Amino acid sequence: MSSLLIAFFVSFVGTIVVIRSQKIHQRFTADLDLNGPQKFHKTAVPRIGGLGIALGLTLAILYHYNLQAVANEELFMLLCAALVFAIGLLEDLTKKISVRTRLIFTALGAFLAIYFLGTQIIRLDIPGIDLLLLLSPISIVFSVFAITGLANAYNIIDGFNGLSSMVGMITLLALGYVGIEVNDPLITYLSFSMAAAILGFFIWNYPRGLIFLGDGGAYLIGFWIATLSVLIVARHLEISPWFAVLINAYPIWETIFTIYRRKFHQGKSPGHPDGIHFHSLIFRRILNDTQIKSENDFFSANAKTSPYLWVLSAFAVVPAVLYWNSTPLQVIFFLLFASSYVWLYKRIVSFRTPKWMHLG
Repeated sequence: MSSLLIAFFVSFVGTIVVIRSQKIHQRFTADLDLNGPQKFHKTAVPRIGGLGIALGLTLAILYHYNLQAVANEELFMLLCAALVFAIGLLEDLTKKISVRTRLIFTALGAFLAIYFLGTQIIRLDIPGIDLLLLLSPISIVFSVFAITGLANAYNIIDGFNGLSSMVGMITLLALGYVGIEVNDPLITYLSFSMAAAILGFFIWNYPRGLIFLGDGGAYLIGFWIATLSVLIVARHLEISPWFAVLINAYPIWETIFTIYRRKFHQGKSPGHPDGIHFHSLIFRRILNDTQIKSENDFFSANAKTSPYLWVLSAFAVVPAVLYWNSTPLQVIFFLLFASSYVWLYKRIVSFRTPKWMHLG
């Protein structure tokens, strides 16, 4: 418990220090681009919120390691994540690191996690596919792809105050709970310590958006969750491999649908940014008419957007936790989630938003 408190308080204090000192470093750390298709803020805000999270997480793990003196996996996890966080933070500071470079470094972090921690996908409970995954090269490539993809997915959904960070906390608490159920203290600690560190940032990010997560923070959270999702399944055969899919259904499906929409519907590169993500549509089509003139108002349309997606994410996370050992139920709930997402998206984009969604 003491190390979890360290993760929270160090992140909390570190984040407020960044906010209070922004006049000194704003030239390098602020998000000055206010006109991009995915930009919904009106003032320059520091985008290095991941720094407080990383610092809180690092000190908590070092403190816990010093107490236990046996948990080498925690240090290995920190080492793998540090590489991913560093390249994201470098992008936050320079705005010059390409998506390809970030993905390469994330893939390298995923490969190190496989080597040091055994985060390798060896089963999906799909006949034929499981036979292929018994071949180590195929399993490694697929595992690197999955972890890298989910890490990038958290960067994709990081569009509004509190969105990516709260989705991350919901998922981490669920992972920690299942870790308790299967008596895995490593998974439990790594999940709860990251959740505590994110909470220290979240307080300053939501609802006012005093600081942004940035690429460093988004990639760090996504990589951490992706690695733990694969690791818990690899360590416990009683857990359905689809638990790792369903618990991350929102960021996974958002990414898949975005690639489909850009590549096949719009004829654009999947990496080309646009402003019609699910969260963007909720802001523009449902809440933008309630946008308060000043961003100093406590709950702007920006802040009201995220809870819609928190609830959407929870619709997948809750059944994932309830039925973590049943592949058939996990698959059914994932298909229900995906079909519900597509139905809602089509209704909103065609100006036929269900009346019950107009809560703002």
